[in-house]
Amino acid sequence: MFVKVGLVLVVGLLGWVYQSIQPPPPLICGSPNGPPVTSPRIKLRDGRYLAYKESGVPKEKATYKIVIVHGFGGSKDIIIPASPELVEELGIYFVAFDRPGYGESDPDPKRTIKSHALDVQDLADGLELGSRFYTIGISMGGLNIWGCLKYIPHRLAGAALVVPVVNYWWPSLPANLSNDAYKWQPLRDQWALRIAHHAPRILYWWMTQKWFPTSSVVERRPEIFSHQDKAILQKLMAARGPTKDNAEQQGVFESLHRDMMVSFGKWDFDPMDVKNPFPNKDGSVHLWQGYEDRLVPYTLQRYISKNLPWIQYHELPEGGHMLLHADGVSDAVLRALLLGEEPSIISG
Repeated sequence: MFVKVGLVLVVGLLGWVYQSIQPPPPLICGSPNGPPVTSPRIKLRDGRYLAYKESGVPKEKATYKIVIVHGFGGSKDIIIPASPELVEELGIYFVAFDRPGYGESDPDPKRTIKSHALDVQDLADGLELGSRFYTIGISMGGLNIWGCLKYIPHRLAGAALVVPVVNYWWPSLPANLSNDAYKWQPLRDQWALRIAHHAPRILYWWMTQKWFPTSSVVERRPEIFSHQDKAILQKLMAARGPTKDNAEQQGVFESLHRDMMVSFGKWDFDPMDVKNPFPNKDGSVHLWQGYEDRLVPYTLQRYISKNLPWIQYHELPEGGHMLLHADGVSDAVLRALLLGEEPSIISG
């Protein structure tokens, strides 16, 4: 009798555990129960749809065409706060897109660093941007740029990584350096990243359970922002006012959680082994970092740029993770990328 009761309890417990770790299916845009499709989209090589948003000068009149890749929790509505005069003067066309599972782009349960790069290529081809184009990746959008540098370097005219997230488990990072940077993160974030890397199957459960603190980044806790970041965020909120954010409308698992799994999981290449995509100096790669960034340690970016000397490294002494919105920075990023101008507002 007691054995049967025990078996029933064990089976029930296992069933509960299984249900707890299973994320709900995504609410795919355009499906009967999903959000509506309100943006232009292109069909990708595998049948998925990618939503995008254009800005700047008209594509047909543009001298420079740039694909913008948003970061963690972002969307195609990301704003590059470049001066309108510069955009008009240089003839810059921007196109930003919802990465898989975000906004109105279909989820991709097979997401990899390579698939991210091919999404960029498909978008460029679908919009007829030409044989070569520029890319700018912000924060976790940097994983797309690393993928482009590895898998489609022949399609790039130039690339910029702005405060790109670094995977603490890249093989070529010295153990002492990556460990110090990892332990510099709040303990709750260390656990979230450790689970994303080592036990991704239970990440959804960990990120949604209420017993232990989870990611301070997801919760946007104030301690993750520098003094400059807080001032910038206040200014942005005052300018935009209350807005409805649809970045996660298809579900947090296919957007936020899968982002964490891909970014901090095992990559199929080591960025330290990536070759110079512009050996003939017909393009350039730039990495922008804030010294006061509390999300991405500058120590790792310095090591990366030192060991990949073809990357031009720019470090802002007072910059935080929101440095792209600091006065003059966006213009400096564009001038360095498109014109090869040496930035005068920073050191590095």
